[in-house]
Amino acid sequence: MKMLKLLQLCLMLVSLWCCLNTATLHAKDYIDIEWTQLMPADDLAALMNPPEFIVDIEDGTAQDSVAALSELSKGNDTATRFKEALQSSRVIRAFNDQDIRLPGFIVPLESDENQRVTAFFIVPYFGACLHLPPPPPNQIVYVEYAKGVELPSLQDPFWFEGTIIIDQTENDLGSSAYTMKLDSVRPYEG
Repeated sequence: MKMLKLLQLCLMLVSLWCCLNTATLHAKDYIDIEWTQLMPADDLAALMNPPEFIVDIEDGTAQDSVAALSELSKGNDTATRFKEALQSSRVIRAFNDQDIRLPGFIVPLESDENQRVTAFFIVPYFGACLHLPPPPPNQIVYVEYAKGVELPSLQDPFWFEGTIIIDQTENDLGSSAYTMKLDSVRPYEG
């Protein structure tokens, strides 16, 4: 009788071990990435080195726009490169089809009947596309998520896990150079 119970216990443990290993084999290993990793280094350098006259432009004035920057940047290589980086769709091809984890904020585009957000942009900072000029397309990720996300506040940050794909999406609020097949979303905790 003891031998039978020991054998049953062993079989149960082997069965449990097999189940755990199967679950581990199917779990994705997400790569944690920073937003700046999604843009070419020269775009980042251009954004970190704005033309000197930018500091003199008052927020909210007619001069405070990408269109005005076009006029102001004529003949100024730094300003021209800065403007190009503000509108860059250049991507990092190595991320295509990679399973990543990325922190960010939601800019809602569509909601379901329960007010859950089902299509949205993921952006690196609060207010992007809504109250501020949109980030460059290579700093915006488009998502369609049938399960939907409850969004109590636009100020709430989240962690997003899924497969990133190089794919452009145009919308009135902005353009994205990446799309994500979202596996999970959860509130951000540092």
